[in-house]
Amino acid sequence: MYVILVYDIKEERVSKVLKTCRKYLNWVQNSVFEGEITEAKLEKLKVELRKIMDDDEDSVIIYKMRTTRYSDREIMGVEKGGEELIL
Repeated sequence: MYVILVYDIKEERVSKVLKTCRKYLNWVQNSVFEGEITEAKLEKLKVELRKIMDDDEDSVIIYKMRTTRYSDREIMGVEKGGEELIL
């Protein structure tokens, strides 16, 4: 499945969440990740995030799409993320 994950995390936990999300998805912009992921890996990611998060202060939203067939991605301005693809 294809997912878009966005988060709003207290500053002292942001680096841990960023590092965790990068293990599973592609970073595209501040606090935004996307990519193909299996259901099992998504569950593993959620378990790891729950260990880091404070439910009273932080939030994570995951948009799940079964297919990207009917989706389109348009970037306006500076494209962020993708630095890991530079050789």
